Amino acid sequence: MSNASAPRALVISNAIERYYRQVQELLHSLALRRGGAAGFEPGFDLPPLSAETVRFFAPSSIAVHHLDDYRGTRASYGGATVSLLDLMRNPATRTTKSPASLIMVARAVEYLRRTDRRVMLLTPSSANKATALRDAVWRAIDCGLADPDRLQITSIVPESSAGKLWSSRLSEDPGLRRRNPVIIHSGPEPSAVKALAQGFRDDHADELGSLYDTDLWYTLDIENYKVADAIRALVEHELHAPDPLRGRLHVHAVSSAYGLLGHNLGYRSMLSSPGRRPPRYFLVQHLGTPDMVLSLLHGTTSPSRVPTYERDPADGLYRQNQDPHFPSATFDPAERLDPTFYTRQPPTSAEMNDLIRRDGGGGIVVSLHECLSRYAQVRALLAPALNLPADPRRLREWSLVMAATGMLNALDRGLIEDQDILIHGSGCYGEDDYVPIPRQHLTAAAGPDAIRDAVLSAVTSAERVPVG
Repeated sequence: MSNASAPRALVISNAIERYYRQVQELLHSLALRRGGAAGFEPGFDLPPLSAETVRFFAPSSIAVHHLDDYRGTRASYGGATVSLLDLMRNPATRTTKSPASLIMVARAVEYLRRTDRRVMLLTPSSANKATALRDAVWRAIDCGLADPDRLQITSIVPESSAGKLWSSRLSEDPGLRRRNPVIIHSGPEPSAVKALAQGFRDDHADELGSLYDTDLWYTLDIENYKVADAIRALVEHELHAPDPLRGRLHVHAVSSAYGLLGHNLGYRSMLSSPGRRPPRYFLVQHLGTPDMVLSLLHGTTSPSRVPTYERDPADGLYRQNQDPHFPSATFDPAERLDPTFYTRQPPTSAEMNDLIRRDGGGGIVVSLHECLSRYAQVRALLAPALNLPADPRRLREWSLVMAATGMLNALDRGLIEDQDILIHGSGCYGEDDYVPIPRQHLTAAAGPDAIRDAVLSAVTSAERVPVG
């Protein structure tokens, strides 16, 4: 899959470098809001810009692609102008998690520069956050910004997402693999990895700090991602600013909507002005985890508010016609379209609901059947920006296809009436874009004791296993 710049693309080649001052200001504002946050954080200062740090931040490229008049599609979408904010330009991850990961690791690098401590990042993830943070850790080592014995990462990922973890030097080199374990949890609820990681932090951070001089940083904090995602608003304003009176609708496939909340932070902090219409946000989810859409529509995440599906004997599909915000047809009402979207009852719902109810927007849930039915149309729509696999069975990350399918369904059903739409391309890759981490390079851990064993092995391996 390629997303090389098409003629109609506008590109910021290193967005973190370009907006370094603004990112540092947002980090300092975060520090002021933080107060006495629980657990270790490495501080909020970034290292000075240098040739090494500029090379480190290079994968933070962001582009805007204009899609609206591709093969006359504008008329097909009710006159709406459709563009893509391409956040997937790091070829080592192909997701929007890279800029946040680079900024977090840069903060850790600056902490290491000021102290004689070691830092281990700890992240629960459905796959993409882990891949991006691991790539950023490797880049810091490869660019000479950190020693592999002092900067490490442990990732805890549900079994259902193991096949989406990208192999890299951190898994291919035996010394780096021992220092940076990927722990697979096989419990019935994928989101349990968050509680496992946080519980390990609470129970063992002091032990690692006092016995091994290693500070454990639990990175899954929305504020860490909001700062990076605020860059989206700056790129949009520079490359593709909306009409100040009409504003724009932003469509995003979401699990917890970190990206849209970050975009809103960037808008409010740096772009808001009297008379300018604020952005509107449109959430796209799937039937496996529709909690944010349920919360927006009904004020509850209770599954009882999902419409009832009945099997159609004519074609075997399950159908409903009660609620246009939900799929009209699905192969299975209990399907899980993409394991990346695994969060239930996200704490961000209340903030997102307030934004949409105040400024406008909405939400929709899509099914695999709908994504497949629209796939050729979505592939043509996105062709100016990237080449989706002709065979959808080769797709491994469905975020962008979900967002585009949700937008098209919402336009057809009258749920979107906006004339200016920006799709946030937060993730898209196929099986030809990466090599999964081999199973033998993953660590199975059923509970806290096994996680502790893996982490202590990683910490102590720095003294025993050379990096090749």
